[in-house]
Amino acid sequence: MEEETTLVINPLEDMGKLKALASEPRIQMLSLLRERTLNINEIADELKLPQSTVATHISILENAGLLITESVRAKKGNQKLCRPSFREVLVQFPEKQSTEKNFIDIEMPIGIFTDCHVTAPCGLCSQEHIIGLLDIPDSFLNPERMKAGLLWCGSGSFEYKFPNNTMYDQKRLSKLEVSMELSSETPGTNANWPSDITMWINKVEIGTWTSPGDFGDKRGKYTPLWWKLEGSQYGLLKHFSVTQDGSFVDGVQISGVKLSDLCIQEHHSIRVKVGIKENAEHVGGMNIFGKGFGNYDQGIILRSYFDEQ
Repeated sequence: MEEETTLVINPLEDMGKLKALASEPRIQMLSLLRERTLNINEIADELKLPQSTVATHISILENAGLLITESVRAKKGNQKLCRPSFREVLVQFPEKQSTEKNFIDIEMPIGIFTDCHVTAPCGLCSQEHIIGLLDIPDSFLNPERMKAGLLWCGSGSFEYKFPNNTMYDQKRLSKLEVSMELSSETPGTNANWPSDITMWINKVEIGTWTSPGDFGDKRGKYTPLWWKLEGSQYGLLKHFSVTQDGSFVDGVQISGVKLSDLCIQEHHSIRVKVGIKENAEHVGGMNIFGKGFGNYDQGIILRSYFDEQ
């Protein structure tokens, strides 16, 4: 059996091999055995060491996989012939993995919308209290909306304006992704209450996701205790994305709209609009959950992916 040419030792994972090599006599033995195959007696004679000492060193090298021994017949019984497992041993530290991200995140609080059109039932609240008056669309003009953790409406839309950081990055944009926690909206709650929720980016409709219902079976992980259990408790975290292959929700294609259709590089901002179209098949309202409400402690996250270089 031919020995392999080179052994590359990762010192972070192969400490046993390094310990086996951390001995001058064992290094001398490996060097000697590179020239020819020898038995323990011959090694002891060459290195002027006791046979018992040589036998111990040989056992350590063999257990570490650095030496191969073979028992063969001799004039007086059997002898153990030794040869190295490798012709060359290299110690190589693993290359440090790049920590440079290939994406940029911008998280927008759900109350910092730049435009909204809503119909009752509607309202908004912070982590502490309801903002303004319930079912009064003008309450969405209240400056305290910046602290909102929950928005809801029977129909309508909210638009958000994100800075376009892709304009200042030399790498090519490969995917745009918007993640947010959403559900339908109905007085009380109803897990079987579909609602067609549509997203637009830069005024281009990228597609529609149908929310299955308005969830109130248990309190949301982050929903404050003061918020009544009869109210919407949590939603589903949805990922709307656009690539050069089309538009998707959670990886399932919803339209053929591509990145190039959004003209990202032609604008200093990226406009994200989410809402329910007037002619939707299921006009089942909408809840948007932000920080301090629902099961995901986040606002609306716009993530821009770039080609790795």
